[in-house]
Amino acid sequence: MVRKIYLLSIYDYIMNVEKLFNISNKVVILTGASGFLGQQYSEALSQKNVKIVLADINYQKCKKLEEQLNKKYSNETLSLKLDVGNKKSVQSMVSKTLKKFDQIDGLINNAVFPETVKERSIPLETFPLDILQKIISVNTIGSFLCSQEVGKIMAKKKNGVIVNISSIYGMVAADQRIYGKSGLNSSIGYALTKSSVINLTRYLSSYWGNKGIRVNTLTLGGVEYNQDPEFIKKYSEKTMIGRMAQKDEYVGALVFLLSDASSYMIGSNLIVDGGWTAW
Repeated sequence: MVRKIYLLSIYDYIMNVEKLFNISNKVVILTGASGFLGQQYSEALSQKNVKIVLADINYQKCKKLEEQLNKKYSNETLSLKLDVGNKKSVQSMVSKTLKKFDQIDGLINNAVFPETVKERSIPLETFPLDILQKIISVNTIGSFLCSQEVGKIMAKKKNGVIVNISSIYGMVAADQRIYGKSGLNSSIGYALTKSSVINLTRYLSSYWGNKGIRVNTLTLGGVEYNQDPEFIKKYSEKTMIGRMAQKDEYVGALVFLLSDASSYMIGSNLIVDGGWTAW
């Protein structure tokens, strides 16, 4: 009898854990969906049967991604062209999402200005103001506008989750010594905007916390994707785990933040960086 009760309690525990991480049929907007990590997030959310809005300035890449996902999974997807720095474009995205799904449960502010070697190689002393403004428009203003418009909907139903994607370079300075002339270092604009996202999370949490909206930051370390071997070596030496992240190693943390498993987590910064910022 005792053994039977024990087995039942284990079963109940497993079922409760599965329920905590269940985000099936949730409607989630993913900005920057066609990007390197955006594609990983969309794949993971599709596996969890999430209804995904693939939003990106590059609409054609989103449509191609949508076709690939539809062949593999049974979840619904919607591709939309989105300029996150343009209020009308953001409002249109929200309107079209509600027209198709009639609800919005989650928002992932993942869009980021696509810095090239050109921007990354400009000395701080001569960094152009117009480029800085473009970076701010996407990384900071974009996160604000999307949160503002989606937050209005979530506040009415008193439920919703917003995840802002930041970087270790929003927390600490880039170590210039590991980059050399690789052109892989991030610009001053990236550092400014990724730090602003972390405090945006805190402000939104304080403002909307009593309306059932949870806002958290997911702060990421560097991802390996065929960079210069010398750079990979130097970067890896600065992590406790001794390597860069693989492209799929952030999806677990993202699912956690979107699910009820993180129901008591708000205004927080979840750092997944292989220990980079821990020493």
